[in-house]
Amino acid sequence: MTEENIFLFVPNLIGYARIALALLAFYLMPSYPVPAMFFYLLSALLDAFDGHAARALNQGTKFGAMLDMLTDRCATMCLLVNLALLYPSFTFLFQLSMSLDVASHWLHLHSSIMKGASSHKAIDLSGNPVLRLYYTSRPVLFFMCMGNELFYCLLYILHLLEEPQAWFLWLLGVCGVVSLMKSGISLLHLITASRNMAAIDLAEREVERRKDN
Repeated sequence: MTEENIFLFVPNLIGYARIALALLAFYLMPSYPVPAMFFYLLSALLDAFDGHAARALNQGTKFGAMLDMLTDRCATMCLLVNLALLYPSFTFLFQLSMSLDVASHWLHLHSSIMKGASSHKAIDLSGNPVLRLYYTSRPVLFFMCMGNELFYCLLYILHLLEEPQAWFLWLLGVCGVVSLMKSGISLLHLITASRNMAAIDLAEREVERRKDN
């Protein structure tokens, strides 16, 4: 029987394409904002397709889950670095957003894997109802993630506009609300994952105590 090559699974190939598109976007960002935003949003949009491919082809892997999560976090982080350069007065808020995003998702993924889940999206359905809705409803997940990414992209474009039109500011405001909601979900991630890690620690300490007795 031929050994499978995890690195060449279709979802992972899509993941590599997302990375290439994101890198191209950041390379173009200083001089070509419109193509940069197109490639950035295309990279973000492909995030929905790798999950579909994984389910359709039965090619879901822990490597793919980690690749997906790291691509999302690093891409958003790099865009926020650019925004911090464009809006220096709001640097602290961008730093706070980056830290919360990375810390919450990393701890959530780590605790999920330690509990035996194949992905940070395969959560315990008896857990927090907000996170359960976030991860079990694909429309909700897509709306929240794309709204958040679009908000940061619109902030980037806003810096280039001398007189933004009303519809642009309205869309920016709506996406801003979505971004705040997603930050709230990230905080829930952090709290829930911390509790899960503490529960794992307590269980392991109980096992050790029983061994000693």
